[in-house]
Amino acid sequence: MSAQIKQKSSFGVAQIILFLSIAILVIVVAFPVLLILFNAFWVEDHFDFANTISILKQPATYEALMNSIIIASMSTVGSTIVGTFFAWLVTRTDIPYHNFMKSMFLVPFMLPSFIGAIAWKMLLSPNAGLINKFFMENFGFDGPIFNIYSYYGISAVEIMYLFPFVFIQVCGALERMDPTLEESARISGAGLMTITRKITIPLVMPSILSGALLIMLYSMAHFGTVAVLGIERGIYNIPVLIYERIHQSGGSFDSIRLGAILATVLVISAAIIIWAQRKILSTGHYQIIGGKSFRPTQLKLRGLRIPMMLFCFAYIGFTIVLPTVIIFLVGGLSTYGLPFTPENLSLDNYKFILFDFDVTRDAIFNSVTLGFTAAVITMFAGVMISYVIVKMKVRGKGILEFLGMLPFSVPGSVIALGVILAWSGQFGINLYNTVWIILVAYIARYMAFSLKANSAALEQIHDSLVEAARACGATMWQSLKDIVLPLVKPGMLAAFFLIFLPSLRELTVSIMLYAPTTRTIGVAIYTLNEDGETVISCALAGIALIIIVLGQFVINHFSKKAGV
Repeated sequence: MSAQIKQKSSFGVAQIILFLSIAILVIVVAFPVLLILFNAFWVEDHFDFANTISILKQPATYEALMNSIIIASMSTVGSTIVGTFFAWLVTRTDIPYHNFMKSMFLVPFMLPSFIGAIAWKMLLSPNAGLINKFFMENFGFDGPIFNIYSYYGISAVEIMYLFPFVFIQVCGALERMDPTLEESARISGAGLMTITRKITIPLVMPSILSGALLIMLYSMAHFGTVAVLGIERGIYNIPVLIYERIHQSGGSFDSIRLGAILATVLVISAAIIIWAQRKILSTGHYQIIGGKSFRPTQLKLRGLRIPMMLFCFAYIGFTIVLPTVIIFLVGGLSTYGLPFTPENLSLDNYKFILFDFDVTRDAIFNSVTLGFTAAVITMFAGVMISYVIVKMKVRGKGILEFLGMLPFSVPGSVIALGVILAWSGQFGINLYNTVWIILVAYIARYMAFSLKANSAALEQIHDSLVEAARACGATMWQSLKDIVLPLVKPGMLAAFFLIFLPSLRELTVSIMLYAPTTRTIGVAIYTLNEDGETVISCALAGIALIIIVLGQFVINHFSKKAGV
């Protein structure tokens, strides 16, 4: 009799977990995305594809789509070349300080690219850019040496911040690759460049292409860099066009529907890119990891050793250190344009932002609060959904995994539009212009991060542990509370930080959803810069960078402590 009661109890708990998992993903993820597709084609109580096609044929839409493709293509090619080259250099050669360089090349991965765009705007704008002015005043140039307000300028900035997508994947592939083929080619008399071109690069090509497609996906949907550097010269991509149309109309339903139609273009583009990535990764033609333990052979650079080291340091200094220093220096000026002399620099702007200026103080509070709340909610929801996916034997759990990963594959502007359509009063709940709508969007946006981290942790917990507890008389809830949750804690901790830190620097989702009192750090930096408050926006950007770096140190500390 007791065994039957326990079985019914466990069945009830399992059903509750399954029901809650489905409800969360349907309400937070599936419903908003489906509303976008529905509103893109549903007009006045019927489907109207002709109207949708006419909007897509408009010159502004076509131009935005072409701009998105051009910028994403240039950024992808450039980032792939840079990321692959540096990955090969730090993993397969005897370049000095390769561990330090590897760490530095990962720094752009955690820095907001739109803050970098603001820095490069101040350095390379045609007339007022500090580098352009320096060359025109000291070397007799008639005009700027480089115009940052161009396709090349936007792509160059994106390359600086996106190449780690390729760098990380290629580093992993090169470090695990069996060097037998390379050694055989070397014994046969092949030179360094021949070995790299004909053996090394082809073997790691799946990793290169996978990282490149991630960059393409990110760049197509990226708002910040194009918004900072492109609008002044009329260069719009699709996310910027969606933002401009909605905000120019004050958030009218017609503009939101127009945004939904434009968003379908991003959804289709994302679907094609993800399909291509899976197709590449599913091919088994490049098996580079053998069964034996080995250490890849380091190639001797000989006379190029020091020049390559200096080149890496120059790249790090130019792309990471220089823009960061400029942000902090401009943030310390009383007026933008003054020289960087001790009498013109102070901490007054930083004190003003932290203690006196309500807009920036509220933005910091909103970002920290939203990030923390979204991380906690998504962490626990992710554990529950991951438990269903990994441990429970139920039909249709593959759909749960698909829904959970969907927001990771869908651009942030699409998530924001879907949340607007779902929670702006049309279905009885109006969260528009409140902080809650941003929170819902964050939960949807970062659910995939939690599922990845928690699923990996749950995979390592053997089913026999829970079965043993159940055999000893523990209820299902007790087994989960006393065994599963303590063992999965490292994964939960990793999920928390994987969500908290990106939400602090998030812009693409927040810019679509903010109200005057719900600005986040990213939105405040962007709007202050657009309003001409350059020194204030740079001071806030400097504080944001400090928060992000400190957050990264905390992540590393707790991750090591928890064994993540």
